[in-house]
Amino acid sequence: MLIKEKVTQAEGLLREFGIDCWITFTRESALNGDPMLPFLVPADLTWHSALIVSTTGGAIAVVGQYDRKMVEDTAAYREVISYVEGVKKPLQEVLRRLNPRTIALNFSRDSEIADGLTHGMYQTMTEILAEIGMEGRVVSSEPIVSALRQRKTDTELRSIRAAIRQTEEIFASVRRFIRPGHTEEQIAAFMRREVVRRGLEFSWEPKVCPAVFSGPDTAAAHYNPTARKVEEGHILNMDFGVKVDGYCSDLQRTFYVLQRGEKRAPSDVQKGFDTIVSSIEAARRAMRPGVQGVEIDRVSRAVLKHEGYDEFPHGLGHQVGRHAHDGTALLGPAWEKYGRKPFQSLEERMVFTLEPRLTVPGKGVATVENMVVITKDGAEFLSTPQTELWLVPAAGNRPRTRSTTRERTKSSSAAKGSKKPQKPSRARHQ
Repeated sequence: MLIKEKVTQAEGLLREFGIDCWITFTRESALNGDPMLPFLVPADLTWHSALIVSTTGGAIAVVGQYDRKMVEDTAAYREVISYVEGVKKPLQEVLRRLNPRTIALNFSRDSEIADGLTHGMYQTMTEILAEIGMEGRVVSSEPIVSALRQRKTDTELRSIRAAIRQTEEIFASVRRFIRPGHTEEQIAAFMRREVVRRGLEFSWEPKVCPAVFSGPDTAAAHYNPTARKVEEGHILNMDFGVKVDGYCSDLQRTFYVLQRGEKRAPSDVQKGFDTIVSSIEAARRAMRPGVQGVEIDRVSRAVLKHEGYDEFPHGLGHQVGRHAHDGTALLGPAWEKYGRKPFQSLEERMVFTLEPRLTVPGKGVATVENMVVITKDGAEFLSTPQTELWLVPAAGNRPRTRSTTRERTKSSSAAKGSKKPQKPSRARHQ
């Protein structure tokens, strides 16, 4: 169903961008597959394959003989042509018939999601096109691929919401499990067991999903949990997500481990956390279709700077879809490594994370990662926003949180799609 949805969506995008034909050209995709293949076929392709979407001929697939039935069963292609000896002749025949003025191929300088064509396959396609006088019609498929991945369908949004719900439930479970003396590895193992018990997949490599960081002087992001023990006075943060029906969640939550005699977090920890929450909300309120990602990133950084904190050393947020990092547009600064991504305009139905961070000296890193979807005139939370610092009791004390009734109210409100989170009372990074 999803493949048919996305292929039909692609046909409309071709007309929108004034491109006649889009070809995803691949081979042995289990070894070196194109990032777009899950939207086009349900399994790997073996031999040279051309998955074509055109404005005049609809969707056409040219594949090896034994891949034909699998592609036909998608019901997404008007025509499936198979070959035994080689792809060149049937592909050239299709292109002569379509005679497209522009041919978008799966390569891009700036966007990894649109750059699945290897150099060798590019040379092969260039030779195929040259023999029929079409080599000068080639353009990058980046605009089509970006829009196709970024503009989520109802089906895709349902899967993302389901993944978020599962993630939040596991966070709620581990929140009750964490105690001083537990190691990062033990906390991660608890969460991994829960993922397995629920029959879910991890959003990224399980070695670093979840990522768990307790206290100061940690790797801070993108690193596996260690034997470091949770101690009283530590800030602890976790980066975690799961997949449902192939779609990801990506959330981070921050805890503070109370010291004996403390009933609440110290003022420096609370201020850091509150600043993060304010930074996220300011960014969310600034999001709407047509605004560039670099502008949203700037809004978030300004909140931290105003409160006297250093800027975070990464982009504010990335898109989420079939991968935790998905889509071309990015909420980020104008840094060399991001290329043109921060200058892409936001569009309705894009799904982003918002994940600023700051360091509280001697305590650790305060960071929260929430997920939002761009709407017609703004942005709504998909995840339940963490607006209360989660408190872990000191050794020997009963579990205690800063607020339970108020947080349950927030969760209920966000689950119903509330556009406005309650006001706070107080990495995965690209």
